[in-house]
Amino acid sequence: MDHSNRLEELVNKYENTLFRTALAILGDAQEAEDAVQDAYLRYLEKRPELRDGEHEKAWLLKVTANRCKSILRQRRRHPAVELLDIYPAPDESGRELVEAILALPANQRSAVHLHYYEGYTSEEIGAILGQRPGTVRSHLSRAREALRRYLTDDKEEH
Repeated sequence: MDHSNRLEELVNKYENTLFRTALAILGDAQEAEDAVQDAYLRYLEKRPELRDGEHEKAWLLKVTANRCKSILRQRRRHPAVELLDIYPAPDESGRELVEAILALPANQRSAVHLHYYEGYTSEEIGAILGQRPGTVRSHLSRAREALRRYLTDDKEEH
């Protein structure tokens, strides 16, 4: 199978996962789309020989995450973007949780997304983001605490 047909398969299979991951890291839908497109272009340029679907997914996630980190480094500020259409919540409490997740710093937001939405372990997230598993666990712990505070404070205000 040639790489252009394979690329089409990969886009169909992983586009949503890559986009949601990039969006979780960047907080900007347009930049997330750009990061995902860059990952697919990198696939065409490098033509990696990957053993199976999980390796393809991990390779694409790592390239996407690296591109997101480059975009974050280039930014001078982090604009707030309404992303609730991308992370649909079943009810109002779910919406509050999504808002709380989107309010997290990028490193915590990306760890939460990859762990809770995509099901990766700390070790796998570390490999994707180029961080130590302990750092990932620290981001997840801080994120959980921030979410707990955010949601508790929000409940007390009502």
